[in-house]
Amino acid sequence: MATRAAKDACDLLDADHRKVKKMFKDYEELTNSRARSASQKKKELAGQICMELKVHTQIEEEIFYPALRQALKDTDMLDEAQVEHDSAKELISQIEGAEPDDMFDARVKVLGEYIDHHVKEERAEMFTKARAARKLDLVAMRDELEQRKEELMAEMGATA
Repeated sequence: MATRAAKDACDLLDADHRKVKKMFKDYEELTNSRARSASQKKKELAGQICMELKVHTQIEEEIFYPALRQALKDTDMLDEAQVEHDSAKELISQIEGAEPDDMFDARVKVLGEYIDHHVKEERAEMFTKARAARKLDLVAMRDELEQRKEELMAEMGATA
């Protein structure tokens, strides 16, 4: 079911961006905590971040990017976005296979920086071009993205 804020596909994807950005901020706060439970909380939060990002990148790669490739002449930004996704997936894999230690925090921090950069490019360039493309029905695409996101979250044992 669509949220009121998600008017189109770009809004839906940007809501994911904001959610993950907040999770990275929460993680940063945990890195400064001296509480014994902080290590376990960091591991859980990092797991949530990774799951959210895996689902987000998958729906972009399955639905959003292919539609943009068909609608836009200049697809260089899509190639760059795919490389950014691949780099993020590698870090996600490293984070999921590790225990919280100093390198764990560094990997999560670098992943956050990658995502922040990626989000800025999507907002400034990709979403603007997507909304200007007459061939794209971003409202219908929002529904398709949302449905696929719910399916993937269910497969991973989470709720969208």
